[in-house]
Amino acid sequence: MLKLAENIRQGFASLKAHRLRATITASIIAIGITALVGILTSIDAMSVAITNTMTRFGARSFNITNQLSIQRWGRPDDFKEITYNQARLFESRYKRSIPVALSVMASFNSRASSEGKTSNPNLRVLGVDEDYLLASAYELTAGRNFTPTEVNNALPVAIIGSSVMHQIFGVSTKANQIIGKRIQIDGNQYKLIGVLEQKGSSMGSSGGDRLILVSIQKARQDFKNARNNIMITVLSNSVDDLIDDIDAANILMRRIRLLRPTDRNTFTITRSDSIADDAKKQLSMVSSVGVLIAIITLLGAAVSLMNIMLVSVTERTKEIGLRKALGATASAIQNQFLVEAIVICQIGGLAGIIFGLGLGNLVGNALGGGFVAPWFWILMSLVVCVFVGLVAGLYPARKASKLDPIEALRHDG
Repeated sequence: MLKLAENIRQGFASLKAHRLRATITASIIAIGITALVGILTSIDAMSVAITNTMTRFGARSFNITNQLSIQRWGRPDDFKEITYNQARLFESRYKRSIPVALSVMASFNSRASSEGKTSNPNLRVLGVDEDYLLASAYELTAGRNFTPTEVNNALPVAIIGSSVMHQIFGVSTKANQIIGKRIQIDGNQYKLIGVLEQKGSSMGSSGGDRLILVSIQKARQDFKNARNNIMITVLSNSVDDLIDDIDAANILMRRIRLLRPTDRNTFTITRSDSIADDAKKQLSMVSSVGVLIAIITLLGAAVSLMNIMLVSVTERTKEIGLRKALGATASAIQNQFLVEAIVICQIGGLAGIIFGLGLGNLVGNALGGGFVAPWFWILMSLVVCVFVGLVAGLYPARKASKLDPIEALRHDG
């Protein structure tokens, strides 16, 4: 222990005497560790941000549809449609004290107009009930939600997305200015009662921004494609309750669809958080690439460190000879150079961890993921620094320990 402490003391003294060389070497190590910790911190921050975002945008919900989750050649694209009566029966019998929303796709290519201005013919019209906004995690920036009376009596009221508002009322129009105005959707007149909060673009689609919501009964009257084929959306109280809620929904839906125990499901239940899982899988691939880049950087740092340590041995040949003449053993010389290499790596590693955490959390803050620290990789970085120091310093240290003291003292370097 005393020898180790003395070697560490001598190592720091040597680094102090050769500040520039030590700084350059430590910087090379720091770059590699910054890449490793920075990338992995960013990945963790993105994962947290995805979880938070998907919780906001429906990660606690699941959908029941007639669409197959996997399309196969030679098989029908969909099961038999879920009728409106079946959906209402599910809604009335699902006794779990959580919101159940019904919706139906009325049109994929509608056009809306008001006050002489007409939108592009690419708007989606969705017939919904009063629970749809809550179950699907839509927020209103102005106006109000549908009432049960409006839904049950098929009243001509509508809620539009921000893109629809800008197309037919102008980009400078405020959302609260259009509440109560009349719009025409494919020739049918509706009164505006709300505007959806902007969700932004994702993968080239503006999602809810190009969406028009009308009451489900009114949609079934005005749009021939909205008679049946209802989608049921269920919002769980928490992510932990999802599995139990899905099991209960599956059992009830099988009864409503009159399926025998040996029959396969003629409907599909899709968890909304599966989107988040897919995104996290993609991030894990990015994480693997980041680790590979960091390893390559650290290998380059190890080669540079070895080269610098070899130069150090050459420059300090006379010092090594003097120490040997005074009684230093070959193992003591070797240990001194190994400790120097490890100390340089640890200094660079600590600097890299600090910079990596800073850069990674800048990404996290930009995404709203909060502070993240990948503790496992931080500890692994310190271990890797010791390993790099040992590997890079071993050959120069052995070379230094084998120098002949007489020849070393005669060295003119």
